[in-house]
Amino acid sequence: MSTSSILIVLGAFLACAVEMVEAATIVLAMEATRGARSARAGALSGFGVLALVVAACAPFLTTVPLRPLRLTVGVLSLLFGLNWLRKAILRAAGRKALHDEDEIYREEVEVGRSVGRGAGLDRLGFVVCFKAVVLEGAEVVAIVLAVGSAQRTLGAAIAGAVLALAAVCLAVAIVRRPLSRVPENTMKLTVGVLLAGFGTFWVGEAAGVDWPGSDAAMLWLVALYGMAAAVAISRLRVSAAAK
Repeated sequence: MSTSSILIVLGAFLACAVEMVEAATIVLAMEATRGARSARAGALSGFGVLALVVAACAPFLTTVPLRPLRLTVGVLSLLFGLNWLRKAILRAAGRKALHDEDEIYREEVEVGRSVGRGAGLDRLGFVVCFKAVVLEGAEVVAIVLAVGSAQRTLGAAIAGAVLALAAVCLAVAIVRRPLSRVPENTMKLTVGVLLAGFGTFWVGEAAGVDWPGSDAAMLWLVALYGMAAAVAISRLRVSAAAK
């Protein structure tokens, strides 16, 4: 497997894992308050919709000429990556609150208890879980399709996402509570760094830049973004401490 394929698998894995941890918290809350049947049916239906989107878009993306595709995907990856990176840096520096899965779980439990349950499949549990999976998964689908198609390694990107989904589902099935110990912000920071590096590489490729080392240039681009993020976090922490 090439360097770029390994990085793409890693990026898809981490992006999917982060979003599915957040969706899993909501599903667990609905299972506890609205019943397992409706919660799981909603979650599975959401996954089905996401799978259909991937299946519908994947064949089309393989037919798009590589240069304009890389320019488009590069710009989108930069936008996604820098947005994830900005939020993760602020959280790591203490300027923005970290996600608290336990608190989110408690809030969703309150929502689940706020309405009485009827007989049969519970609509509230189904809709809340369906919405959670689709909304959290939509960004992952966009990332997987983008980064996979830009390198013509869509299978690697999908494999990374599927592995992450399996890992999160297995972890939830074992612990039966929110995965609050998962280092979400570190994972988001890593995804932001990877996407920013990918985006820079693909925009350069589309513009005719001859990157030293070809695809291996992704490694030092990712490293540069990582160092820049570390410096930004350090300076923000020093600035906050000085106030």
